[in-house]
Amino acid sequence: MTATRPRGPFREGDRVQLTGPKGRMHTITLRAEGELHTHHGVLRHRDLIGLPDGSVVANSSGHEYLVLRPLLRDFVMSMPRGAAIVYPKDAGQIVVQADVFPGATVVEAGVGSGALSLSLLRAIGDEGRLLSFERREDFAEVARANVETFLGELPPTWDVIVGDLVESLPEAVAPGTVDRVVLDMLAPWECIDAVAEALAPGGVVLCYIATATQLSRVAEYIRGTGLFTDPESSETMVRGWHVEGLAVRPDHRMVAHTGFLITARRLAPGAVPPDVKRRAAKKASYGDEDVELWTPGAVGDREITDKNLRKRVREAQRAAGGARLAAEGRSEPGASA
Repeated sequence: MTATRPRGPFREGDRVQLTGPKGRMHTITLRAEGELHTHHGVLRHRDLIGLPDGSVVANSSGHEYLVLRPLLRDFVMSMPRGAAIVYPKDAGQIVVQADVFPGATVVEAGVGSGALSLSLLRAIGDEGRLLSFERREDFAEVARANVETFLGELPPTWDVIVGDLVESLPEAVAPGTVDRVVLDMLAPWECIDAVAEALAPGGVVLCYIATATQLSRVAEYIRGTGLFTDPESSETMVRGWHVEGLAVRPDHRMVAHTGFLITARRLAPGAVPPDVKRRAAKKASYGDEDVELWTPGAVGDREITDKNLRKRVREAQRAAGGARLAAEGRSEPGASA
């Protein structure tokens, strides 16, 4: 059974979020002998263990901290990352637009750091199945550790398969047995044929992509197969509001573009949908070289180094060890932060 989020008093091994002076946040794993050191003073972990969720504690200098177990959105924003994450605003839209339901069989590629995996695991419930494909073993390690840290265990409903989706998917599932497929990768059109074979009629494929060039190419590829409904595309923007008395205004900053979502549904074998009247599309004028221009390195995004990635793997595995400790309800003598 998929682990539920704990409630009740804080235990050793719990992941907690502390909000201190000026709204500064710290996320820590509780250890019996652990301490949080800041320029405001020292807060001993043992002062938190046994307190109820939502408590306020003071450190050695009298500065107060609000202590809460992190929500899923808080956790994914602070967890160790190998690859870039799917942000909470997009994860919520993915679950709804793909209509991920309890008991569904879902395929995800790639797994990245496990942020989207957590949302999908919650959506499929205890009777569903999530197969996450990832080409890189080090990214898969980070994802496994992050999921275990948040859930307290590696759920039996989840399989992480290291390998190429096109090669590995036919070996993992029978044709026509997958309900939903979510693709988060640079060139999702390379996987559409394999996805079409795996999806049940009426099943949904959803691609999460960063640029308009990729959006155009995957949309035209899906249309060209003749195996799906006409794809629908969108992006999600979130704008917070400042609300204090009569001072009600939009925040000066907002979470704008992070990616596009494009969805389509698998047609029944041999089905031909009614013609959709539209202006005839011009011949595609892009190639592989155009897609290469939008890789993270080409647009100036910083790619994680091997040394930094190894550090993230260790951080994620330490956090997962703390989650196992909390789940088992036992102590590790002499453990420290």
